[in-house]
Amino acid sequence: MQVEILTPDETLFAGETEMVSLPGSNGSFQILNSHAPLIANLAKGEVRIGEGKSATSFDVKGGLVEVLKNKVVVLV
Repeated sequence: MQVEILTPDETLFAGETEMVSLPGSNGSFQILNSHAPLIANLAKGEVRIGEGKSATSFDVKGGLVEVLKNKVVVLV
């Protein structure tokens, strides 16, 4: 799935991955390939992209995530 992590100033990440872990306002959750459409609030925490040693992570202070047609857009 295509993932973009955007701030008002820059694009932190844009690329393909199979898993994204997000700090939701009601608890952490994961998004995998072919996830159902979703819009959710994010809390302060860590966004992880990928798994194992190839994982990339970003600390966020909150934001929104939108999942639609195998594309994940994270606004922080």
